[in-house]
Amino acid sequence: MSPTERSGVAIAVAGFAILSVGDAVVKSMASDWPAFAVAALRFSLGAMGLSVLLWRSEGPAAFVPQNWGLQIARGTCLALASTCFFSAIYIMPLAEAMAIGFLAPILTQILAGLFLGEKVRPKVYVISLIALAGVIIILRPNLALLGWAALLPLISAIFFATMMVLNRVSAGQGSVLSAQVFVAGFCAPILIVGAAGAHLSGIPELQFGWPSWDVVARCAIVAVTASTAHWLAYIGTTRAGAAQVAPAIYVQMLVAVSLGWAFFGDVPDGYTLIGASLIIAAGLYLWRDGLKTNGAPSSGAQKV
Repeated sequence: MSPTERSGVAIAVAGFAILSVGDAVVKSMASDWPAFAVAALRFSLGAMGLSVLLWRSEGPAAFVPQNWGLQIARGTCLALASTCFFSAIYIMPLAEAMAIGFLAPILTQILAGLFLGEKVRPKVYVISLIALAGVIIILRPNLALLGWAALLPLISAIFFATMMVLNRVSAGQGSVLSAQVFVAGFCAPILIVGAAGAHLSGIPELQFGWPSWDVVARCAIVAVTASTAHWLAYIGTTRAGAAQVAPAIYVQMLVAVSLGWAFFGDVPDGYTLIGASLIIAAGLYLWRDGLKTNGAPSSGAQKV
């Protein structure tokens, strides 16, 4: 690995680690504001910040998408994925929700085969079953304790995988920054309408008041850390290639375990460790198999 590639991997690792920090900040708001409201504020702040950057770098013409329906679909998937994931880390240990979320890249390969006609090797389905077994192992004690709410991280992974497939469809329809603005820009109003509907529903559990200053500050921190993390992951990928960078995503699990243990007293049990190991092993196997199938890392990068 060249010095440039090593620096790229290091930058990507930093980006993925920062993502887990943002998730921990979200979890810290569990008793202060509902998850759907936090998601709405977080993406509203993110959309505004990214829009300013896009306006300054590309001008007003960059705000007109080539395919409105596609961008609305991306925003809808992100809104549902985020709401489910934020709700999950409110009620579950951070490491458990994160581990189940790692199912998304594997699901993406299957969905790309179903809807985009991409060739899916038979072993992908076998590995997917192994990863799903890991999810079941993690969920089993949580289903008994939390009921159907324990499925929230799995539902989030499905919507996130769908969004990644839609991202592939939208490739080439603008810059990377405009793609981020579109997905956050359509996600935010969907979440705002959803939060308003929940508040006006009359259901006491769904009603909420104005956020305190520290909730707004923490939502801003999450928006900044998430945008920074995505930018670092992008820079790392341009330097080292997606194939080299892909395994670095699992540093999120290590950071999530550390933060959950240090700040929330969430000590991972045997079920979590076994299930997470199966999911991560499945993801790493598919990554290495993709390198062998596609040849050099540069060609594999186009596949990841």
